[in-house]
Amino acid sequence: MAVSAGKTWRQRLKDEWLLVAFTLLALLLALADPQPWSKYERWLQLPTIAGLLGLMIAIQGIRDSGLVQHLAGLLVARMHSQRALGLLLVSITALLSMVLTNDVSLFLIVPLTVAAGGISNLPVLRLVILEALAVNAGSTLSPIGNPQNLLVWQYLRLPFMQFVGSMLPAAATMFALVALLAWCWLPREKVELHAEQVDGHAVSATQAGLSIVALAMMVLMMEHGHATIGALLLLIPFALLDWRLLLRIDWLLLATFAAIFLGLGHFAALPWVGQLMSAVDLNQPLHLYASGILASQLISNVPATVLLLERAPDAMALAVAANVGGFGVAIGSLANLIALRLAKQPQGLRLFHRVSIPFLLVCAPLVYLAARWFS
Repeated sequence: MAVSAGKTWRQRLKDEWLLVAFTLLALLLALADPQPWSKYERWLQLPTIAGLLGLMIAIQGIRDSGLVQHLAGLLVARMHSQRALGLLLVSITALLSMVLTNDVSLFLIVPLTVAAGGISNLPVLRLVILEALAVNAGSTLSPIGNPQNLLVWQYLRLPFMQFVGSMLPAAATMFALVALLAWCWLPREKVELHAEQVDGHAVSATQAGLSIVALAMMVLMMEHGHATIGALLLLIPFALLDWRLLLRIDWLLLATFAAIFLGLGHFAALPWVGQLMSAVDLNQPLHLYASGILASQLISNVPATVLLLERAPDAMALAVAANVGGFGVAIGSLANLIALRLAKQPQGLRLFHRVSIPFLLVCAPLVYLAARWFS
């Protein structure tokens, strides 16, 4: 029994290595470089954590209602090839990310993809990786598509459509590459249904309707800066009326993001990191572009944008670099981590890097040329 328990613990450490690694980083930095509590509160990004919690509660309600499984069955039954269905899901994901943000899109599409894979022969992990790439591409176009765009948009106070026009060459190039990858990587084979798994997915219309309303409310609260209040408005009723649903939420995912925010936030604020950034000549467009991508690979694209924004002479060029930096390593964009965590597929992180890192190496120079050509 002791050996079995030891194996279970080691497996948990392996599965939650990001949580362990960034918790240790945050603790080590706190011991080596203690800061006022107000800074830790800012680094924690409580509104973002609260927003994720609210989204997870609403999406779990939609899952429990049976609506996701029902929609997956309808979608799979009407598409004839894995490639066509994959391209449809990737396109929907990119479009949704423009208006609902990248994380909301993944919370909607990845469960649908997993459910569709459960009743058919779809390559779920390939599709989830493509969807993660698609939200990075699609959200690039919109000032509300992801946190780094929102930050730059508010910093520059540009008109909405002017921001969209500036990001269009980069976003179009990125999505074209994602679509090309999907076309080449997804099988052309016919979608085969597992008939015994299609039946029996009853839908609770009441729970589905209430959960969809809860999701819409949460998105609106997040857009208006009231994510914490929105999360509480969902958390308290569910705790009183359906506490078992809360047990099914991936609380370790929230803990992982909290550890990442604290660790990376503190790391980005270290004096020597700021000095290193100051030594780079960001007045050179290529230097700024490369710095934004590299910083995103090290500390994720949102902290990288925060670190470089006041030093960058061209904030829109920085926005392009930070969005491209969402490709590559999984930590480049937190949306990558959300997609992989929602999918819970074996070897997901390994395959993601085998695809995403080469994708970054191809995408980065092409986006740079497109952005410079059309600027």
